[in-house]
Amino acid sequence: MYVKPKKELGQHFLKDLSIAQRIADLLTGHGGYNKILEIGPGMGVLTQFLLEKNQFDTYVIEIDRESVDYLKQHFPALDGNILPADFLNIRPDLLPTKQPGNTEPFAVIGNFPYNISTQILFKVLDMRDRVPEVVGMFQREVAQRVASGPGNKDYGILSVLLQAWYDIKYEFTVPPDVFNPPPKVHSGVISLRRNNKTDLGCDERKFVQVVKHGFNQRRKTLRNALKPLNPPEAALSSPFMDKRAEQLSVADFVDLTRLMTNE
Repeated sequence: MYVKPKKELGQHFLKDLSIAQRIADLLTGHGGYNKILEIGPGMGVLTQFLLEKNQFDTYVIEIDRESVDYLKQHFPALDGNILPADFLNIRPDLLPTKQPGNTEPFAVIGNFPYNISTQILFKVLDMRDRVPEVVGMFQREVAQRVASGPGNKDYGILSVLLQAWYDIKYEFTVPPDVFNPPPKVHSGVISLRRNNKTDLGCDERKFVQVVKHGFNQRRKTLRNALKPLNPPEAALSSPFMDKRAEQLSVADFVDLTRLMTNE
């Protein structure tokens, strides 16, 4: 069931139901979760297909009051499963059910607002041990960046930090004309599935620092980009230092971090 929204809410509403179905069908249950959290459901175009998946309990989190009222009216199956809150600011232990102290796993899915999509991914990264699967639609450039590998111009900080913990796949591209109103850019759908790592094998805080410094001056070799971190001799003598950040894989960054900390 889909009822066309009567009022625009500053978002681009997906109107092609076949694409919404394709996005919903990308959920696999990887990691053994039984709860889904949809971020920013709007008028429920994607929600209706999630509710058809009886093996999962569907929850939605929505900051817009008009959308919350619409969902309550048109999706009675969501009764009690609507969180009128901001995903970026809600305490992680209140997700997905808004019951304090939650530690259970859940999947994250959504047609994410372009302006906060990167922030959503960083919050998911913080909750990685509880979020084994993510399926989302992003601005195409962001989706490509997340899924890109070493040697690609789109490969960057977000690519490395997410790929350290997730296996990522670019699923398909979505054209502007399937939205109301149509955005000025294409969108891309990606899936993230948690890998089996429980530890990177290096100081994680230092790893993040090395990755960020490396890409902040991506045209420079790492020897120059990492100077502010005062690399020890073990790192300075490494062949990694003569490369640029985009040439290093996640495993390379782990090895470089170990050198930076004399491990």
